[in-house]
Amino acid sequence: MFTGIITGVGQIREVKSLGESGQDGVRLKIDAQNFDMSRVKLGDSIAIQGACMTVVKFDEKSFEVDVSRESLNKTAGLDKVGEVNLEHAMRLMDTVDGHLVSGHVDGKGEVASFEPVGESFELRIQAPQEIAKYLAYKGSVTVNGVSLTVNSVEDNAQGCVISINLIPHTVQVTTLKHLKAGTPVNLEIDTIARYVERMLKSQA
Repeated sequence: MFTGIITGVGQIREVKSLGESGQDGVRLKIDAQNFDMSRVKLGDSIAIQGACMTVVKFDEKSFEVDVSRESLNKTAGLDKVGEVNLEHAMRLMDTVDGHLVSGHVDGKGEVASFEPVGESFELRIQAPQEIAKYLAYKGSVTVNGVSLTVNSVEDNAQGCVISINLIPHTVQVTTLKHLKAGTPVNLEIDTIARYVERMLKSQA
């Protein structure tokens, strides 16, 4: 489990195919000099752009993970060189400053707009139909691993557009500063929404 509070921004330096079929997964080597590597052990879980991955190799400044083809198909930003948000798995003594995050991406959204508004920024994301029903006003959502609060929801034929207010600090210390209209993003819904749906179905 994670909290959606980014603890470092790393850089994917290498992307190597794990096979020759063209449908294989990849191994990523991530430069993590701005991440606390003293905590990392073989087999640890680390959220990369919101997707939980397992450490298969590491040294003092970097670590490597294997990403399956299924994970590549369901996520954005794990198939090429570039900056990525990183978060250590939550420990029992940690505070939950964001919200409970599983690191399992539920779907890919697309940035509709990302503009400064006063001293902050407004991020609008088109969410797909399959997860739109789980997004609610003042509810939590994880965008590329970052725990955020939904300010508004506008339903449409494709799903819904959610609006999120970002303070400058969040933009500066995460990869969200690189977002622009058309950029795909990883979305994870609030775990509570899953249980609510399950309870309602069981009463039907």
